[in-house]
Formats: sequence, C-alpha cells, structure tokens
Amino acid sequence: MRSGSRARLAGKLAAAAVAAVLGTSLLVQPASGDPAGDFTGIDGGTYAAGWTAAVDGPQPYNGIAPDLAVPITMSDGTVLKADIIHPADNGRVPDTRRPVVLQMQGYGKMPMLIGQALLSIPGIQDVLLPWLASLNLPGVGLDGIFDMTRQLDSGAVSAAIQDWALAHAGYTLVQVDIRGTGTSEGKWQVFGEREKQDMVEVIDWITRQSWSDGNVGTMGISFTGISAMEVADRNPPGLKAIFAYEPSADIFTDIAGSGGAVGAGFLVPWLIGVNFLKMIPDVEALLVGKFDPAQQLEWLRDRIADPAVLVDKVLNGYTAMAPSQLTPSTQEIYDPESGFRQGLKIDPSKVEVPTFVVDAWWDLFGSTPTDTYNTMPLPLEQKKLIMGEGYHLGSGVAGFGHPGMPPRLDVLQRAWFDKWLRGIDNGIDRYSPLTLKQQGGGWVTSLEYPNNAITYRRMYLNDIPSGTTQSSLYDGGLSAAPPATPRDLTVAPGVLSLCSRDAARIAAGIVSIIQACGDDSRIWEMNGLTFTSAPVAEPTTISGAINMHLNVVHDAADGYWVVTLNDVAPDGASREITTGQLVSSLRQIDDAASLKSPNGDYTQPAYYLDMDRRQPTVPGEAVTLDIAMTPMEAVLAPGHRLRIDVYASNFPKGVPILPILVDSGLKPQHVRLDPNAPSWVNIPLSAAVPE
Repeated sequence: MRSGSRARLAGKLAAAAVAAVLGTSLLVQPASGDPAGDFTGIDGGTYAAGWTAAVDGPQPYNGIAPDLAVPITMSDGTVLKADIIHPADNGRVPDTRRPVVLQMQGYGKMPMLIGQALLSIPGIQDVLLPWLASLNLPGVGLDGIFDMTRQLDSGAVSAAIQDWALAHAGYTLVQVDIRGTGTSEGKWQVFGEREKQDMVEVIDWITRQSWSDGNVGTMGISFTGISAMEVADRNPPGLKAIFAYEPSADIFTDIAGSGGAVGAGFLVPWLIGVNFLKMIPDVEALLVGKFDPAQQLEWLRDRIADPAVLVDKVLNGYTAMAPSQLTPSTQEIYDPESGFRQGLKIDPSKVEVPTFVVDAWWDLFGSTPTDTYNTMPLPLEQKKLIMGEGYHLGSGVAGFGHPGMPPRLDVLQRAWFDKWLRGIDNGIDRYSPLTLKQQGGGWVTSLEYPNNAITYRRMYLNDIPSGTTQSSLYDGGLSAAPPATPRDLTVAPGVLSLCSRDAARIAAGIVSIIQACGDDSRIWEMNGLTFTSAPVAEPTTISGAINMHLNVVHDAADGYWVVTLNDVAPDGASREITTGQLVSSLRQIDDAASLKSPNGDYTQPAYYLDMDRRQPTVPGEAVTLDIAMTPMEAVLAPGHRLRIDVYASNFPKGVPILPILVDSGLKPQHVRLDPNAPSWVNIPLSAAVPE
C-alpha cells in the first residue's frame, strides 16, 4: 500500500462505497471557493475519498511484466524503441485487452525505467518522500529549498514518471523514445511535424496490439508533457484522454522567443542535455537479448549525422553581427510561417480529447495554459486546469492530498484515466474546471478565466515620488490620471536580473532557493524604474492578461524592454506577480490574433516576431510599445500597493540575438512621460485603486 494505516484505508474504502451507492445523482456540497453546485471545490468534495482509495487501496495486480527494447517501425522506415510494462499477477500477464497509458520520452526511456524502479522500492513513497516533505527550517534565507521539498508528498513524482502503480491497477504502460532521442533512430525533430506524425502512428500501433483494448491515454511532465499534448489537435481514433503536467501548447511564446528574446537561460543547457543523453547506446536491448547490430549501426549513423541538433542555430544567432549573416536555418526561428515555428505549437481549438493540465504561474511554460484552456472547445466536464504558484520544479503543488487542498496529482491522474479510458463513473468530470492559486491569496475555483468580476482599468505612469522605495533608479507613481508635465526617465541594461523572479523562472526555480531573489524584487529594482500606486483599502483581485502601453525613446536603432507588475507590502517588500518583455524592432502586432478590453486598449497583444517585419527605431524619436504580460491571478491585501517596474535587460530569461544587441548598442533607453502621449498599464481589477 502507498500510505497510511489500515484504519485510514478502511475509512477511505467506506467513503468510496458510499459514493458508489449514491452514484452521480449525488449533488456535491460546495467546498471553499466552489464555483457552482454541480462542480466540486478544490478538494474534490465527496468524490475525493473514492479517488484516493482507488490508488491507495488493494489493486488487481501485484506485479509487472516488462517487455523492453521493442522496435516500432514508422511509415518512413525509422525504428523507434519502446518499453512496455504489462500488469502481472504472481508473474502471469492477464490474457485480456487493457487500456494503455503512453509516454513519449525525450530524455531516454532507460533513465525513466531506473526512476520507476527506484520509486517502487518499499518505503520510498510511504516514508522517505513524506519525511522530506515535512522538512522546514524557516529563517535561514534558503526557504526556496523547502518550497520544493514540501511538494514531494503531493503525488507529483508518481504522476510525472508513469508510476508502475498504474500497471498494478490494470493499465499497460508504454514508453517510447522520441525520434532522434534515446535509443530511437532518426534525427531529433524538436517538436516538428514528423514527430507529431510519429505519435499518431505509435497510437495506431498500440491499438492494433493483442494486449490493447484500443483506448490510449497520454501523460508526462515538461518535455514528455509537451509530447503528451503534441497530438492533441490531431485526434487519432485511439487517443481518449490526456493528463499533462507542466506542458506547453506554444513553446515559442512561453520560452523560446518570448517578446523576440530567446530564453537562453534554459534552452541552452536543455539542448546540451538532450543532445548528450541521445548518445547513450541501447544498453537495454543488450541486457534483454534484443541487440540488433544492423539497427544499432543505423542509430549510430543518425547520431553522427547530427550530434548537436539546434545548437548551430543558437551559435549562429549569437555570433552573427547582422541579420544578413543569419543562416536560412536560423532565420526559421524568426519566421512565423516556418515549419520550425509551426512545430512549436498545437492548435487548441481542434482538441477533442478530454484534457487535464497542471501548471503554475511561474513555470517555464506558465504564459499560455489559461489561453490553451479557454481555446479548447470542450465541455467543462472534459477540460481541467490547475495553476499553482510555483516554478518548473514542482509547480507549487505543496500540500496536495492534505485536508482542504486539491487531491494528490497521482490520484487525479488515475481518476482521469479511469473515467475516460475505462468508463468508470467516478465523478472526476465534476471536479472544478479551474483550480487556481491566487498570488497573495489562497486556492480558488472558477468556471471561467479571467474572473468575470473584474474590470479593465488604465493606470498611468507619472513622476510623482511614491516614497515607497529608495533603491530604484527613479521612484515614480501609478495612478488613474496621466502625468501633468513631460519628462524622460532613463534606464540602462544591467545584470541584477540574475537575482530575480524572472531568473528563477528560467532556471526552473533554482534561483528561488535564495529568498531575496525569488520573493523580493528590491535587488533587481536597483537596475530599474519603479512606479507605485497608493495602497488598496480592500482585498483587490487581479485576474487575466495585462498590457503595458509604454511611450519610449531610444539612443540607437533598437532596444529591449522588460516590465513587471509587483505587489508591494507595507514593509516595502516588492513581490513580482507577472512579467513581459519585447524587442523594440519586433513590436509589430497581429491585430487579428490580439485581445482588447471594451475601450479598445490591448489586453493581450500578439506579435508577429518576424525579422522581415522589423521596424528599427530612430534615435531621439518617441515610439509606442505594447508589452504583453503573462496572464495571472492574484489578490492584493488591504494596505498593499501595485508597482510597475521597467528595465532594459533581463539576463538570463531573455537574451536577444546578437544582430539585435548590435543595433541596440546596449545603450540607455528612456521612458517618456508625456501628458499628450501617456504610458499606462491596462490591468483587470475587481475594484479601483484609491488615489
């Protein structure tokens, strides 16, 4: 058993039995933050005991039967390698057809197999992970470490690595190395069209196996979570459910080229890691007697032919002095119609498969999940989104499974697959469609995002000192009225962004270990301009996308702007709650793809980010930028203030390619406060901020 005493298990089973007797006619009693009577609150209501009992209680199978290094031949002749884990009872595989859970693996299925084996060691899940989750040493300045470890009993590890507990429950598990990675042949596509076609073919292959009942679910975290979503808009017949943890439906917007700047702080080490891991030969095949010299030779030829996929683009981008020196391959990054750019996203409007996504506001891929959720044309029963307040390492799911909190992730995942792959009427479709951690507040549930109680309001930047900071380059104000007199405020590129929440985000949360970097912007603000409002008098919700309309002047032919929205506490601590960035010359907006508030102001401008559409700036001439900030959910406590921070750099989260840096000259940049052309933030608030 996974956890708890026999007495607790008996209680869970009893609750599950009651739920089964009452069936779906049971009207779920609203929990705290329940959006409507027909959906549960954050804790899953009376259904949750049954979901947990299904995972922690007795299982129909007591073991597994692995079939490793299985070749699957694609339509173009490329061989992908798979590990198949069958459920077994006393060593015997059942002679029945079963639902299948698929994970397409980019880091190699062998490390995953080792991780699954370690997780199955007695005491790891029941004792070690809960003990690590209980550790806490407040006040030592490294609270970020414990923010991560507190998530270890949340079921996140099990939900991420395809825990063999799913096999014990009667699912067949399939791990497949993505083309060009791990032990599979071919060239790594980096989410390209051929990779998506491979997934369609793998799912079709699964449905034709004697052990498959034709129902396939995809799952994964991060890289594998993206892969789980890759085929969502293709809707192959066998795909019946998706459970994705920290995925992305638009990698370019999320991280690869946000605002025209490359997320080099993560992408560079990630590319190095994947290209290194793909060079490990097929040891599994050798160990299980399936080593095929001819196939392994083909694998080796493929690796030698392209040992460092995408690294050439990165090197060219950061060595070319002018756009004309960019290779055609590199130019694909800044061509929205290129196959490379198209491959980095899916079309959520075409998703027909029940989809459950778990993510976080500060995850690497936290910019687009709410848009993906809103665009999927699924009924609320078939789409769920949980957004925590955390980073890529954990996504802020600490406490899941504890009283008053959402159920563990492995519990939610199992319930989702039981419902959509097996047809078990367990009530998971009645779970809250949106479960959101409000920054500055608690967990809430909703039927829609953004919150329908908000109103978009302009708040203008001015040069009236707020008296709330002495560390920024300039302490300005933020109010409902534009400035009275014109003035230019200067900001220059700096390196203090290394200690910031943006740096923590691109580093998957590592920088947040230092509390002064992850929770307070006052160090970074020494490189920036700040504009702070009066304190709010009542709890004030911020919900939705935010746009910064900025009037600026450059000293060069290009520039790079970064803006953040912060929650300023009465003691002066400045906590970043959302961020945006934009290369000045790539400011051209695709109006048809953008969102606006009723007064016509942008709420979410969409950029072409196309080198062919560059609009160089003219030194000394004002230009207007609309800078999209990540959609978010937050609440300001009484006495807290809003603050806009403005910067001219954001290393390592955003690093423009060298031709852009050359044109900018890394020169100082200027915010122009002009009564006739004011700068403002268009922000969704539940109440106006007092003057």
